[in-house]
Amino acid sequence: MGLSWWHIVLVLLVFVLLFGTGKISGLMGDVAKGIKSFKKGMAEDDEEEAEVKPVAPAPKAIEHKPVKPPVRSTKSTARAKAPRSRKSS
Repeated sequence: MGLSWWHIVLVLLVFVLLFGTGKISGLMGDVAKGIKSFKKGMAEDDEEEAEVKPVAPAPKAIEHKPVKPPVRSTKSTARAKAPRSRKSS
């Protein structure tokens, strides 16, 4: 058993009798004002973000200079040191 059209009409009639037409129209007017103020607030936020958002500077290009490898001499500059022998006394 579901809701028929007569049930819905009866519920709406009781609703109107309890709250009256003045309260219902006032309530709908308040809802409409709330929606308008919400839309206005959203539009103002979008404008503020557009004004506050700074323009990013263009990225700097980094110049790359190739690194020359160190020059190696044919003779070794670092010689291995032999361990010193201890003199016996």
